[in-house]
Formats: sequence, structure tokens, C-alpha cells
Amino acid sequence: AASDVYKRQEQIIKRTMDILAGIVGVILSSPIMLVTAIAIKLDSPGPILFKQTRVGQNGRHFKMYKFRSMYIDAEERKKELLEQNELEGGVMFKIKDDPRITRVGKFIRKTSIDELPQFFNILGGSMSLVGTRPPTLDEVEKYETSQWRRISIKPGLTGMWQVSGRSDITDFEEVVRLDTEYISNWNFGLDIKILFKTVMTVLKREGSV
Repeated sequence: AASDVYKRQEQIIKRTMDILAGIVGVILSSPIMLVTAIAIKLDSPGPILFKQTRVGQNGRHFKMYKFRSMYIDAEERKKELLEQNELEGGVMFKIKDDPRITRVGKFIRKTSIDELPQFFNILGGSMSLVGTRPPTLDEVEKYETSQWRRISIKPGLTGMWQVSGRSDITDFEEVVRLDTEYISNWNFGLDIKILFKTVMTVLKREGSV
């Protein structure tokens, strides 16, 4: 159906917007990224960037970049914290006051600065400015057939899930509903609306990604 797959012309418009936004985003955020990189290096041992394999459009794997906001043993410690998971269904993982997050990490998550390196993902074409939430490999392994539609488009730096009370959503089905709603109703105006809401959400510091 035309609503499920973007028309060729719309895809070109969306990709053009992504490239322009990626260039502007990198230029404007460069001073912030430089200061953040120094702060991370001084705060705790480990790399500045956190690279994680995520599932992109049509199941393609890609490396998503973020500023590192956790201690380097975070993945090992995740197993100990699984029983405290606040998201129902066990597909996604999130807990309040996660002890694996560093001091600098708390600040850059609260302000969404940790997401800035994803402008390079957008420029490279693995992500879009607006899209669905980029899932991890273990999340996708647990998907039911109806949930595969989420990865029929490029994942986004922001999306419906992010402007609908990011920290308040505790049900994975709600994330799926918001993502599929975005896919079904996509148009250029919806992207602009989501971007505006994202800026307002970040400025108000409502929740964290």
C-alpha cells in the first residue's frame, strides 16, 4: 500500500532533509561535542563514543553512535539488573536511576547531548532525522510477526515514541503502536511537527531517551 512504503519522490525529499539536517547538526553541535568528549574522558575510563549494533531498515544491521554515558562494564552488569526492568514484556530494558550511568552520563542523557553523534549516522544513511526507534539485536529476536513492521523504514534520531512522554512509556506494545502509527501516517508535515515537538521536549527536559 502507498501508505506503507514512501513514494519515490517523498523518499528523495526525506533523504535531502536528512543530509541538510545532518550537515547543519554536525556544524552547530561541534563545540558541544568537543566539550562533551573532554568531560567524558576526564570523568571515567573508557572510550568517548559508545558504538552499538542496531537493526535498521528491512533488518539491516548498522553501528549506532552515542556519547558513552555508562561505565565500561555496563553490558555485564545489565544481567544483574534485568529483574528491575520497568518496561513490560521484557523486550526493551530500562530502569530508573540506573547505577551503570556515570556523572557526566546523567547530564548528557537528561539534555539529549548523548544523541548528537547520531548526526553522523544520518549523514551516512543508516538513520533518518525522524523515524522509528532503532531497536537492538536482542529486541528484534523477541519480535512477534506484527512487530516486524517497525523496521520497514529507517530508524530515526527522534520519532513519535520520543515526543509522546519518553520516560513515561512502560509498555513495549505502546512503542510499537506509536511507530506503526508514524509509518502509516507519514508525510513531510508530520516530520516537521515531530521535530518541533522534539525541540520543545528537550528544552523542557521531559524524560530521557
